[in-house]
Formats: sequence, structure tokens, C-alpha cells
Amino acid sequence: MTATTSLRYDDVDVGDQLPELAIPLTRTLIVSTAIASRDYQDVHHDPGLAQERGSPDIFMNILSTNGFVGRFITDWAGPDAVLKRVNIRLGAPNYPGDTMTMTGKIAKKDDGVVEVEVRGANKLGDHVTGTVTLELP
Repeated sequence: MTATTSLRYDDVDVGDQLPELAIPLTRTLIVSTAIASRDYQDVHHDPGLAQERGSPDIFMNILSTNGFVGRFITDWAGPDAVLKRVNIRLGAPNYPGDTMTMTGKIAKKDDGVVEVEVRGANKLGDHVTGTVTLELP
């Protein structure tokens, strides 16, 4: 669900939880987002070659993950939010047939700037963890 109005800086407090975002990880999603980000590595679209390289299946690339982190934050914050910094670390792969559930909470708040701790987890554990810094009006 996308915010149609932006959150205001005064609307959020340290410790607030963001609404969860569940992202079904279809084969089409993984392949199409890799292609959209111009990542043509075979491990993101060819199951046979991914298996030859030691992976049980194709898996999501980091550019797609970064995009979903941004979407998670902007869906919550609204169109007037400005992402200033995204600092993420990958963990467990995102494979087709699973779901990545994004969660977050407000970690810091200072002079119009908010830092959100983010986590995207699947059945294998944390796929992505990190922080997003954004300005709110």
C-alpha cells in the first residue's frame, strides 16, 4: 500500500514500527528485476547455471533488494520524503517461492532527519539488514 500523503517529521517518534510489507518472491520477479537493473549474471535468471555455481536456484540481486528497501520506506513515508542514505547488508539469499517480509522501526530522529532500521527476512533468515536515512517535511 502506497502512502498518498507524506508523513511529517512531527508524526513519527523513535521506536515507532513501520507497517510490514510482504513481497512474494516469484521467479518472474527475481528475473525481471535483475534485467531491469541491467544485471545479466546467469545466477539471477538461469537455474541450471546457478546450480552449477553452487546455488540451489536463481536468487535476487542486490540492486533489486536495494530497490525493495527504498520502496518499503517510500510506501510508508510518502512522496515528499527524500531518501538521503541507504546502508544495507545482504544475508540469506532470496529464492523463488519464498516471501521476503520487510519490517522497520524508527531508530533516530534529529532536525528533520529520520533514521529507520530495516530488515527483510525470508524462511532462511535475514536477507537484508541496515538503515535508511531520510528527510521528512
